[in-house]
Amino acid sequence: MHRLLALALLAFIPTVVSAAPPTDLVDYVKHDDKAFAWKLAGKIATEAGTIYDMDLTSQRWQGITWTHKLQVFVPKGVSPKATMPLWNQGGTPNVASNFLGVQLAQKIGAPVAFLYGIPNQPLFGGKREDALIAETFVKYLETGDSTWPLLFPMVKGIVKAMDALQAFAKSEWNQVVKDFVVTGASKRGWTSWLTAATGDKRVKAIAPMVIDTLNFPAQMKNQVNAFGKPSLMVHNYVERKLIPIPDTALAQKLWKMVDPWIYRDTITVPKMIINGANDPYWPLDALNSYWDDLKGEKYLLYVPNAGHDLREMDKDGAKQLLPNKAVNTLAAFCKCQVFDKPMPKWSWQIDAKPAEIGWTTKFDSPWRKQRLHMAESATRDFRKSRWSDQLFVASKDGVTNRAGMTLRRPASGFGAGYMEMEFDVDGLPLSLTTQLRILEAKK
Repeated sequence: MHRLLALALLAFIPTVVSAAPPTDLVDYVKHDDKAFAWKLAGKIATEAGTIYDMDLTSQRWQGITWTHKLQVFVPKGVSPKATMPLWNQGGTPNVASNFLGVQLAQKIGAPVAFLYGIPNQPLFGGKREDALIAETFVKYLETGDSTWPLLFPMVKGIVKAMDALQAFAKSEWNQVVKDFVVTGASKRGWTSWLTAATGDKRVKAIAPMVIDTLNFPAQMKNQVNAFGKPSLMVHNYVERKLIPIPDTALAQKLWKMVDPWIYRDTITVPKMIINGANDPYWPLDALNSYWDDLKGEKYLLYVPNAGHDLREMDKDGAKQLLPNKAVNTLAAFCKCQVFDKPMPKWSWQIDAKPAEIGWTTKFDSPWRKQRLHMAESATRDFRKSRWSDQLFVASKDGVTNRAGMTLRRPASGFGAGYMEMEFDVDGLPLSLTTQLRILEAKK
């Protein structure tokens, strides 16, 4: 999980949104460069189940052949399904990714695929992550060649992984895998958004995590408003003179090509957005700049006292070993998609008054718990704030279908709050939250 805040900062200038998104992303993904290939490299049986290892070649980009490891985790007693969750990340398989893959597959009760090497790196003299993205953006601005932005080959990697997984399932299990739930964190969450933006009908749903930066121009203004200045963590972009972005036609098109918000009318699949309430890379209320613009089913989880890794921190500063709330919610969402189960239907209304903000929710499913999460800060920067909560536990049947909570305006500084409902999906806790609001003390 890395520094995607930098990408929001690329949109430093005002611009006019075109009626239709650029076609460069789709054109790149659909171009057949004849490099695609895959093979089953091995199969490991464990006490927990079976892990299939594949070698994938996704493409040839800027003269560089992109190769990936691709794994499928199948718990014992679990049969293949028509829908497969597909997690994308960087690097190569390791102990942590194997543990997470097995855990997700067990919780969902279905095979789960992990794609690695998104992006292939290091490249161009040892550059990685933000330095590598910055390099490819500069190349685009220098050449006008729209195949340069690194997100394009990252998306194509996922598309070609879907091709390989469908062929693998047919040959290994005689099973037709029709579609996928695409997920990933940070840059890989951003890649999940853009994979859906291609319009590929195999993307049944997406679950982008810690990529709270859609609608880049609005995010830049909000970031400066919250933090006072651009983050020091975006030095790669400052050093390459990408911040502020040059006032040119190519620069404006670059933003349009890579901002998922531009493709919002295309991305109509169900979405599970997962953010950390203390993520150092995004203003706390970043989601409010794009939530209302999203089309189709959409769900949200803010994890309190959690940063970019989504692991909750206790009052003494000790972090969880695993991002339990995020993993459980992701697994429950995927389970609903894989088994065509309805997600809990719920809605909320936010009532802002001079002295308080209230949340009223309606829902049709039994619930376990509800909470009002609250935090205070001397400024609009809540990154180091401690979140507390008011907890309510459901009655035995948990059938009450309306709930409301209120946040009072702070005596000084700023206060923030949001409401969480915890539902049950076949024994899995599914936490969903409302949008949050920030209250400033009366001046």
